[in-house]
Amino acid sequence: MLECGMLERDKRALVSRSAILLKQLVVDELLIQSLQADEILTEGMAENIMAKQTSQQRSWHLLLLLPKRGPKAFSSFCSALKETQQQHLHELLTQSSEKDGKEAPGVRFQPVEEPVMPTTEKKSEARRSHHADDWSQSVRKPKRQRTKRSRGDKQADRFIDSSLPLPTQEVVAAKRARTQESMEFSLDADSPINTPVLPCSSDFYLSHRHKSYQMNSPPRGFALVISNVTFDPCAAPELDTRKGGEVDDEVLRKVFTELDYIVTVHRDLTAQGMRACIEEFSRRPGHGTMDSCVVCLLSHGVEGAIYGTDGQLLQLDWVFESFDNAHCPLLQNKPKMFFIQACRGEEMDCGVEQVDGPVRTCSPSCEQRDAGREGQGDASARQRGDMGRPRIKLPQRSDMICGFASLKGQNICTAAMRNTKRGSWFVQELDKRLRLHARDTHLADIMVQVNLHIKEREGYAPGTAHHRCKEMSEFTSSLCKDLYLFPKYQPQY
Repeated sequence: MLECGMLERDKRALVSRSAILLKQLVVDELLIQSLQADEILTEGMAENIMAKQTSQQRSWHLLLLLPKRGPKAFSSFCSALKETQQQHLHELLTQSSEKDGKEAPGVRFQPVEEPVMPTTEKKSEARRSHHADDWSQSVRKPKRQRTKRSRGDKQADRFIDSSLPLPTQEVVAAKRARTQESMEFSLDADSPINTPVLPCSSDFYLSHRHKSYQMNSPPRGFALVISNVTFDPCAAPELDTRKGGEVDDEVLRKVFTELDYIVTVHRDLTAQGMRACIEEFSRRPGHGTMDSCVVCLLSHGVEGAIYGTDGQLLQLDWVFESFDNAHCPLLQNKPKMFFIQACRGEEMDCGVEQVDGPVRTCSPSCEQRDAGREGQGDASARQRGDMGRPRIKLPQRSDMICGFASLKGQNICTAAMRNTKRGSWFVQELDKRLRLHARDTHLADIMVQVNLHIKEREGYAPGTAHHRCKEMSEFTSSLCKDLYLFPKYQPQY
C-alpha cells in the first residue's frame, strides 16, 4: 500500500505549474514505464492514461493521479522527466518545490476540468482505443469530481481541502532497472534543443486547411522509428557501432510524440526483422482513421538500401512499395513521410572552395565526426460501394516525401555525418526545424531549411581526412498538396 499522499509543497509545485505542464508535458510510453518501475502507477492506470486521445488529455489524467500516489510520486515524476529529456520541466518543478517553504495540512489535488475533446473525437474514442499500441486494452474511466469555473479562468488546477494526514518526511527508494534501453543514455549540455514544439494558431489553421492535406485526426498518425546502433561483430565485422545513434532515435521519438503521433521505436533489428516490422506497421488497421504516417530508418547504408544488424541489406524501394496505393490502401491520398539517416556510399565530401567566398566558412558550428563509418495489404480487400461507374484511378505511388541525410549524385554517393554526443547532423536539424517552424511552414519548405543548415556545417577533426568535411542532405517528394502538421491544434466542431 502507498502512503496516503504527496507532500504539500510538492502538490503546490504541481498545481502552480499545471498550466505549463498541460501545454508542454510529453506523456509517452517511456515516461509511463518509468513511473510503473517505481510502483507509482499500476498497469491499469498506465493503460487508462495512454488510452487518452490527445497529449493534453494524457497529461491531465496523469496530473490528476500523481498527488494520490504517495510521498515518492513527485521525486519519481521529476526523475522520469529527466530521463525522457524534459529537463526544462524537471528544473521548473524542482525549483518551485524548493521555494514553497514549510509543509501545511494535507490537501487533495484536483484538476478542475478535463481538456475538451472535439465532438467527432468523442464519437470515435471507443473504436480508436486500440491505437495506443501496447496500451491497447479498454479500461473504465475512474470517477472524478468536476468543479465549475468561469470562462476567463486560465488556471487548470485547484486545491480542495482534505483531512487526510501527510507523512512528515519523504523517503526516496532505490530505483529499479528500467525496461527501455534508451533510458540508460544521458544527454548532456550538448544535447538537442529542449524547446517545445511551437503550437499552430487557430487563424493559421483556418486560413490554410483548404489548400493542404487534411491533418486534424487525434492522433495525427502512427510513427515508426527503426534505429540500428550495434551490429553483429561476427556477421557484419565491417559495420562499426553507430555511437550517437541512440541519441537520434530518442530525439525523433520525442519530437513526433509532441507532434501528436503514436511513436513506436525498435532498435537493432536484422534485415529480416526490419522487413517484418515494416510489414506489420504498414498493415495496421488503425491507419484508416489517421491522417498520415511517419517512418524513420537509421542505420549504416549504401545507395538504395540500409543494413540490418546481421550485415544484410534491406532495399528502400521495397519500403516505399509497402506504403504505396496498391499495398497500403488505408493510406491512399494521405501523406506518408520517410526520413532516412544513413550513408548512400563511402565517398567523403571534402567540400569545394567557394569562388569569391570568404577565406573561412561561416559555418554556425563545427562537428567532430566519430571514427565509425556512417556514413501486404491488397487494394481489392477494401470494401467499396460499386455504383456501376468507373472508379478514379491513382498512380501506383503518390503522396510521399522522403528526406535523405546524404546526397546521391551522378558520380558520387556520400557519407552522412554523426556526432557521438548530439547525434547526426540531419536528425539534429530536422528536430530543430520541426520544433520551431512546423506551426506555420509546410514540410517541403522545412526540408529546404534542413538542406540549408546542413550545407553550412562542416566537420572538425584536425589531422584527419574528416577535417572540414561536408554533408549535403536532399529530399524527394510526390506530395500533391502543401503538408502542414498543424501542431497542437484540434479543431472544435
